[in-house]
Amino acid sequence: MLKNILSAIGAIALIALVYMMVSFGGMMSKVSSLHPDAMGYYMDMFEKVLETGNSAEAMVRKVKINDDVSTEDAIENMRSIAEENNFLVVGDAKMSIKSSIKAPDGKRYIRILSFCAPAIAEKFIGYSEAFGAFMPCRILIVEDDEGNRWLYTMSMELMLYGGKPLPADMLEMAERVRGLMYGMMDAAATDGDYEEK
Repeated sequence: MLKNILSAIGAIALIALVYMMVSFGGMMSKVSSLHPDAMGYYMDMFEKVLETGNSAEAMVRKVKINDDVSTEDAIENMRSIAEENNFLVVGDAKMSIKSSIKAPDGKRYIRILSFCAPAIAEKFIGYSEAFGAFMPCRILIVEDDEGNRWLYTMSMELMLYGGKPLPADMLEMAERVRGLMYGMMDAAATDGDYEEK
């Protein structure tokens, strides 16, 4: 009887192994065609989702604006850096411009600046129209419930490294855009000098 039980367990294990190889074998070969850093960035994102329970938090980069930096100075700093780097400010949406969450009507400060480099945008849309959904690059300026001000933008790592490797010239352009956006945020938040990230 013990021999029959062990044979049954072995058969079940063999069936499970074959099933896993069929189910996941094709997936693993597809994963191997992605950028070498892809799985690390996906895991980072998933860990953030597990930590916060918020998928949006896992897909953004945020920087707190120092208390001694005015919102208008932060915005002007970003506009200036964009212009110096041949990026256009293509949008400025003032969704709410109350100066404090403590305002009687309860509105917080919310503003979105949009930036674009048309030649880079055209190149990426030519590669895949889906990239157009990520354009233009946006930075949200928002006040939280405690009155702290934050800069938010999309985390660009999955766009750069989450799929099959981009052609070298496109990867260089994308890394430049990411460096500019992240560097702009850091400079604006601290009223410091711009350093590409």
